[in-house]
Amino acid sequence: MFLLDASLAQSIVDRAMQILRTNVNVMDERGLIIASGDRTRIGTRHDGALLVLAQARTIEIDEAMASRLQDARAGINLPLRAEGRVVGVVGLSGDPAAMREHAELVRMAAETMLEQAQWLQTLARDERLRDELVLQLIGVAPAAAGLEVWAHQLRIDLAQPRAAILVELADEALDADGLLACQQRLRRVLASAVPGLLCAAVSLRELAVLWPQADVVRQPDGLRALLDKLQLRLVDVAGGPVRLALGGHFGGREGLARAWQSARATLQAGQRHRPQDVVLCYDELTLPVLLSGLGEGWRAEELQRPLRRLAEHDREGQLRRTLATWFAHDMKAVPSAAALHVHRNTLDYRLRKVGELTGLDLSRLGDCLLLFIGLELDRSLSL
Repeated sequence: MFLLDASLAQSIVDRAMQILRTNVNVMDERGLIIASGDRTRIGTRHDGALLVLAQARTIEIDEAMASRLQDARAGINLPLRAEGRVVGVVGLSGDPAAMREHAELVRMAAETMLEQAQWLQTLARDERLRDELVLQLIGVAPAAAGLEVWAHQLRIDLAQPRAAILVELADEALDADGLLACQQRLRRVLASAVPGLLCAAVSLRELAVLWPQADVVRQPDGLRALLDKLQLRLVDVAGGPVRLALGGHFGGREGLARAWQSARATLQAGQRHRPQDVVLCYDELTLPVLLSGLGEGWRAEELQRPLRRLAEHDREGQLRRTLATWFAHDMKAVPSAAALHVHRNTLDYRLRKVGELTGLDLSRLGDCLLLFIGLELDRSLSL
């Protein structure tokens, strides 16, 4: 329900008094003056407004009538309507006969301002509802009853497949006000990027974006190419670094919540594996993302045991770096040696040393997996 507030009422008064050489009052639906050119009258009851509210029509007060009313002055008082009902009264002081023409123009202008305020209020309400809906869909906020009805009112198709994307504002120099302003700019860009895109702030530095999958199908280069272009545009708008993380695609009612969780885990895994990348995809980091959930308990301790044995004899971390580089290059000797700037024979020697110290055979897939998972868990815990 629309309510006439003091700020809007004072705007009506100020605008009218820029044109008219008379005092203007605005009263709320209780008959109290909430805005006036005469600030001493704010907060007092206006008897003329009470008559307008009771009869829902214009009331003119001449000098004789004013003398019979409490704290009343000659003038003309007109009802202000919004949503088909009287929400307040606007009053002009002076001879009613001289004020009639001006009063009607003031009323029309005031009701136009009310309509604009009501429209903006509706937009703000819908935006808040959309934000809350997105947070419920991704599991950040608890799901409310009647979610389908709510979505229908907002014209959101819950059955439409969507991709979950985390947008991170990575500019550490921004304070809270700067982050909020940056969020608003980014949200405007995102809203204009794709019809049907949904977006909500999860924190000061994180935005959740639900991208319609139907739009991806129409793009020959796929979503990854779109994200690369979008990231560049967001950086330009933000004026600082922005990272994007695309989650996996999961079906079912809980699919979006899982997609969002995978997007967040992808961002964290990317910080370990691809710190230079600004667009990260779950499909490209699936194994590190899934392994990141094994960081606690006795299983994690057992998986890290070979690395602890290695660390006892590898004080400077040379063998560990060699092993990590070998895994990063898919256990291929030539590119691994090139990345380490060593001869292939040196690489082979170091890998044999890793096997001797850990008690594992690097020619066996199972033993290699133990070392690879151990490294992944160690990276996760070190963040």
